[in-house]
Amino acid sequence: MRLRHLLLALGIVFIWGVNFAIIKLGLRQVSPLALGVARFALAAFPWVFFIPRPKVPLRLIALYGLLIFAMQFGFLFTGMKLGMSAGLSSLILQLQVFFTIGLSVIILGERPTVWQLAGALLAFGGVGVVALNVGGDVTTAGLALLVLAAASWGGGNIVSKRISQLSAVPNVLGLVVWGSLFALPILLVVALVLDPDHLVSSFSNLDWVSVGSIAYIVYLSTLLGFAVWAGLLGQYPVSTVAPFTLLVPVFGFLGSAVLLGEPLQGWKLVASSLVIAGLCINLFGAKLGTARVSSKVQRTS
Repeated sequence: MRLRHLLLALGIVFIWGVNFAIIKLGLRQVSPLALGVARFALAAFPWVFFIPRPKVPLRLIALYGLLIFAMQFGFLFTGMKLGMSAGLSSLILQLQVFFTIGLSVIILGERPTVWQLAGALLAFGGVGVVALNVGGDVTTAGLALLVLAAASWGGGNIVSKRISQLSAVPNVLGLVVWGSLFALPILLVVALVLDPDHLVSSFSNLDWVSVGSIAYIVYLSTLLGFAVWAGLLGQYPVSTVAPFTLLVPVFGFLGSAVLLGEPLQGWKLVASSLVIAGLCINLFGAKLGTARVSSKVQRTS
């Protein structure tokens, strides 16, 4: 990977990691559902008038918007508001990798490898460590909603895979913009039903921190992040680009410590180690296993 592209990849995962602390700052004044409405309204408009719709059935774009935007971020924002620190949120959300694998087995009939199963076991062991430390900056409701957010992301990945199979030339930025358009009315209706008072009051007398948080979430994390990431995936193999996401929880914990002053206790380090180890086994286990077998064959021949 060229140095310029390497720096771009590191910059995007930094933006995505710090984004969790930024979300926490935004939730101090804006309600979770209102923040979701603002995010996807600004991600959709005015861009839908300039960026063409992906050439796939509308129902797939709508399902993508429902799962990966409306549900994922509705659960994420609410879970963080109810009691999940920014650092832990960035970590738990990475379980989407294993939900994607599980759903691909159920829906697509794919067979998980031993490495994937071992990685999932380790990663969910990390979630168990978090669950054992409920209290303070972790609540049972918050943790449950973060797991649901990861599951929603996993479901969205399955839809995204189907969309990529139908589109000869992937239009990832278009999918983000048009997916946001479909997510917007869903979140708006839910907000009007469950929390109508805060939907209006959240945007009155916003301070500069809240305005900056919304701008960061929409323009840096969503539009810029997905556009650059799509470009990198178009130039390099997925196996080269995907491992950079392992740094998201690292930057998530660093961002929450610097911007929010969140403590980094020993049990958080244990949970992080288990989840990241599980992700590493999922990404690299098969390659390492093949390399070991090859080296043994060479030594015996």
